[in-house]
Amino acid sequence: MFRSKPQPSIDVRRLSSLIAEGVHIVGDVIISDGLRVDGHIEGGIAGQDGSAGLLVLSEKGQVTGSVRVRDAVVNGTILGDIHVEHFLELQTNARVTGNISYGQLQMACGATVEGRLERLGEAPSATGTTGNVVNLQRPAAVAGAGD
Repeated sequence: MFRSKPQPSIDVRRLSSLIAEGVHIVGDVIISDGLRVDGHIEGGIAGQDGSAGLLVLSEKGQVTGSVRVRDAVVNGTILGDIHVEHFLELQTNARVTGNISYGQLQMACGATVEGRLERLGEAPSATGTTGNVVNLQRPAAVAGAGD
C-alpha cells in the first residue's frame, strides 16, 4: 500500500584515492574518480571536466576551500562553497560554512550549514532569486552564556 521513495545512492566503488588522517595538503586537488578525505586539504577540490568526481569527507576530514564535484558525502568540516551537480549527502557530523548549490540534497539531523542553499536547475523568479533558496545563519549567542 505504501511505497517508499527510492533513495538516491552513490557508488562508493568509485573511490580510488585516500587522503589519510594526519595528512595535510596545501593546494588544489583535481579528481577524476572518487576521493576519500580523512585528513585536511587547504585548497579547492574539483572534479575533472566530464568526470564523475566523488568526494567522501569523513568525520575526521576538513576542507578549507571550495568544492566542485558531481557527488559528495560530507560528514566532516568544509569552510568554503560547495557545488555538487548531482547528489549531496550531509551526514550527522557535517559542518559547512559557505554557500551550497546542489542537484539533490539529503541532510541528516545534526548536520549544520551556515550559508545559502540553492538547488541547481531552478529558473530565477521575477525578483531575481529562486523560490527554493534558504539562508541559514548561526543563532545569536545567548547573553551571559558561558560566563
